[in-house]
Amino acid sequence: MRSGLFASVLAGLLLAADGGPARAAEACRVADPTGTPLNVRSAPGGEILGTIGNGRDVEILETRIDDRGRAWVLIRTPGVGAAIGWVFRDFVACRR
Repeated sequence: MRSGLFASVLAGLLLAADGGPARAAEACRVADPTGTPLNVRSAPGGEILGTIGNGRDVEILETRIDDRGRAWVLIRTPGVGAAIGWVFRDFVACRR
């Protein structure tokens, strides 16, 4: 019984915010064409928390579109569980 409850809770935690199954983080790199560090924000278009260097490897955890139709992504350092913050999607290049 206890293991069944654990499995149910774990399955619930693995669902993405949109209600679908969790996806693996996408491997990417900061690629700001200006060559300057990229602002990392608390939310899409939100308060600047800091910056991340151009060329740094990151993983995309989530994507959101703001009210102006621009894509923002929640990033983290590869393999680290905690998110760093939100960056403008156009400045992140992903491997395919």
